[in-house]
Amino acid sequence: MQSPEASTAVSPTQIHLALAAFADEVVGTLARLFAYVGALALLCILGLAALGQLPDWRDNEPAPRPGWSVADRSRPGFALSKLDSSEKTVSYTILRHPEGGRRDVMRWTGDADQVLAELDIYREGGEFDVTRPATADLAAQMGLGAASALEQAGLIGTKFGPVALFRPVAAEGARACLGYLKRSEEPALQISGFSCQGDTLPAQRAAIACTLNRLTLLTSGNEPKLADLFAHAELKRRACDLAGSPDWLLGAANAQLRGAL
Repeated sequence: MQSPEASTAVSPTQIHLALAAFADEVVGTLARLFAYVGALALLCILGLAALGQLPDWRDNEPAPRPGWSVADRSRPGFALSKLDSSEKTVSYTILRHPEGGRRDVMRWTGDADQVLAELDIYREGGEFDVTRPATADLAAQMGLGAASALEQAGLIGTKFGPVALFRPVAAEGARACLGYLKRSEEPALQISGFSCQGDTLPAQRAAIACTLNRLTLLTSGNEPKLADLFAHAELKRRACDLAGSPDWLLGAANAQLRGAL
């Protein structure tokens, strides 16, 4: 018969099994811990990657949109009918906007590439900002930098109807240029530009009137309203009275002034 001490004694085999079970439990706990930490780290990485694709909302400003770019493969949509074969050559640049806008810009330059005149035909797209003053873009065209740098200078009659004139506010060193602006709602079109040639204001008005009266449409780009606008304008075209002038930009004739704005 065994003694009570002998019945409660723990055998080496039992100790070994207990230690093995404890080791297995520790290993399993560590494995689960590493798996949890790894999953947490993966979620953090995915979260940071997703946040990196979102816009920055701290300043509550929309993400910048792509702007105007030169469309080298587009064909000119407009032209000026020539008075004679000796007229100066003109640069023609086409700009397009991702939201649908198109600008056809004709530019005349003189000595040292100084811009003498510019004509911008703007077919508006989704990028057009109705809250922005139209004279702001005209002032930028003329190199003035702000719409407040322009003042109204009356109207002239053209085949497109009355066209508003603007001149720089009197300031020392300002270029003697005269700007013009004509907007159409249907189609959404804006014609603007400036002339820096001519010794007098009437001479500049004559040059601008002649430019607009000679503006013709080459292609409407599947825009029937644009074709109709130019077709009706052609019925009102008037000849340029620049007899005796060596260059249409230097014409001294005075276009009809229809009054002040």
